[in-house]
Formats: sequence, structure tokens, C-alpha cells
Amino acid sequence: MTAATGTCESAHVHVLVAPDGFGSSLTPTQAAAAICAGWADGAPHDETIGRPLSDGGPGFVETLRTSLRGELVATTCTGPLGEQAPAAILLDEARGTAYVESAHAVGLALVAPAHRDPTRTSTRGLGELLVAARATGARRIVVGLGGSATNDAGAGLLVGLGLDDPAGRLTEGGGRLGTVVPDDLTGLRALRADWAGIELVVATDVDVPLLGLQGASAGFAPQKGASPQQAQDLERALAHYSRLVVDALGDAVRPDLLAGARASSGAQRLTHTPGAGAAGGLGFGLAALGARIVPGAALVADAVGLDAALADVDLVVTGEGRFDWQSLHGKVASLVAERALLHAVPTVVLAGQVEVGRRELAAAGITAAYAVAERPDEVAAALADPAGTLATRAARVARTWSPAGA
Repeated sequence: MTAATGTCESAHVHVLVAPDGFGSSLTPTQAAAAICAGWADGAPHDETIGRPLSDGGPGFVETLRTSLRGELVATTCTGPLGEQAPAAILLDEARGTAYVESAHAVGLALVAPAHRDPTRTSTRGLGELLVAARATGARRIVVGLGGSATNDAGAGLLVGLGLDDPAGRLTEGGGRLGTVVPDDLTGLRALRADWAGIELVVATDVDVPLLGLQGASAGFAPQKGASPQQAQDLERALAHYSRLVVDALGDAVRPDLLAGARASSGAQRLTHTPGAGAAGGLGFGLAALGARIVPGAALVADAVGLDAALADVDLVVTGEGRFDWQSLHGKVASLVAERALLHAVPTVVLAGQVEVGRRELAAAGITAAYAVAERPDEVAAALADPAGTLATRAARVARTWSPAGA
């Protein structure tokens, strides 16, 4: 196998290896290389082709750079707790497009576990990153959302873009959004107009709304360090803040004719849009600026030529750090299975942990799912050597699926 391409010399089953990253342990490229290496050990006669993917979360820029061959521009921005964080902008000058990754500015990996608190973390740095991307001359900016430490519905983002925040209510995390007053958002409509000349595309890792049981706060804040009470407080704060945002924008937001009364139609459109709840509500914040939200996994899959690759293989192996209910809402594994079904190619999932039952797997078009770690001691081993344990599990799965290994 060559490390550069993830291709193993052939000859039995043709296997496409198309995983996302494994949390903060492995990037999509590293995960693909580990699975290819393990498969080569378990079924040396098979041919594997590595095609790393991303859903908009960590690894988004790196994965696209492999296919687009764009220029990386190094920069810095404010991190979730106010520290400086390194970031990068991927430029595709031929298309006038810049790609940025929210995880560079607001990623969960930027905050030590002991300091994770989504009531305090801010998205201001992503606004700064967008300003830097615009300064390159790009007329289209694609923003990958996912893996965030934040839950402020993009309030900090607006300040990073230039909105005044003299009282500090927008930049101190989701916990203060319940205290926002209309005067804090008086410049929002002008800010939206200022960005109207830039095509903003938001590539989200999940298709959930801003509010509700599967929204930003109830569905995701606990994994960012929120207690159950804090998650409820954040839900109320985001509901209050989102109403004020819609009021501030007025008729700049198109009505949703299916939402009922005109008074609530703008709020319905912005808060209920699939992906509005991504990255702690960053989807909502960017939609308030006029951005178009698209599934991140599909955007990346199209960019790297996933469908063409599926046409020539017998099996596809995908994966991610934890395969759970979120995985069925726009993430890489469900997208791969959906595309593979069109080619009658079975899909196998390798994940750090698997928390989805057989019925849900079958409904998603996934043939089988295998956990790298099933017992507490295996979880510790996987964290200590993520690439090695993933490769070992891939080797065992290869012997199951390859006729030569049977």
C-alpha cells in the first residue's frame, strides 16, 4: 500500500475506504490510511482505494485540499475561550472560492476537557476567519460546520464580522443570550446587506434544527460539557435570541408560506431549517446573513468524486468516531450508504463505538457496523493508539468480508 494514495495492490475484492475523521483522534486521511493498512493485513489479495470524506467538521479543509489542489493560506483567529488559534483558508482561485473550517476557530479539540462549557464559549473567531477569507478576493465562501465547542447560535460570529457589541452580551457565550436586548442587534440588517455580495454556503455536519429535542442545545450541548440544567437554560436563551434576530432582520428574511401566521414565518424559516442547529447554532447565525445551508457530507462527496469511485468497487467501508443517532442525520456514514445503494454496493461501518441497532442500520442501507472498542479497557486502548487499534479491527473485518480471507 502507498501512504500517499491509500491504494493497496490488488486483486480480489475491490474495496473503497471512505471514512470521516474519528473525533480529535484521527483526521479523515489518517483514518483512511489506518483502515487500508489493516485491510491489507487481513486480506492482502484485495484492492483498497482510500477516499477520505468529511461532513463539514474537523478535517473539512484537509480533505478538500487533496482533491481540489488549492492553495492554503495560514492565518490566526480567536479561539472559543478568547485565545489565539491557528487556522487555514483553502483557496480555489479558478472558481473564486474560499473554504474555511469552523473547527479551526471553535473546535471542541481547542478546549481542554476540564474547561469545556458551552455557556461561555464564543464563535467570534469564525467571524474573523470569514473576514480573512473575504480579504483574499473570494466571491464565494464555503464554511464547514461541525465539531464545535460552542452553543451561541452564531452570536459571536456576528461580532467577529463587525457587529458592535458594547455590552458584551453577544461574545460571552450562549449563557448570556437570554439577556440580549433589541438594541444589541440594531446593526444586524446592515451587516447582512454588507455580506450580500458574497455567496455564503454552509456545509453542515448534521441536519437538525436550532431548537427542540434534537436541536443545538438539547441534542449536542451535553457532549460539549453542559449539565442537563445548562442545556435547558441554553435552549431558552437561544429561543429568546433567535426571536430578536428575526425581529431585527424584519422583511429581509423571506417568509415561510407553510409556517402559518406572518408574524412567526421568518422565525420558522430560520430556526427550523435543517442544519440551523449545526455547530451550536452556527447554521442559524450564518443563515441570518443570507447563507445557503447544504449537507456537508454531500458537498465533499461530490468534490472528491465519490459516485465515480463507487461504480468500480464491490464493497465500501466508511466510519467515524462514534456511530449513534446523530450519524443518521446527514453525517458521512449515512451519505455513503445512500450513494452505495444506487450502485448495489454493500456498506460496512467501522466506528470507535457503535450505538445504533440493526433495525436502524438496515433502514439506513448499512449492511454491518463494527466497533473498534466494545469494553472499557478497549476504549482506553483505542484512545492510546487510535490508528493501531483501528487498523487491527479493520484486519479482522477484512477476513470476514474477503473470500480470500475466509
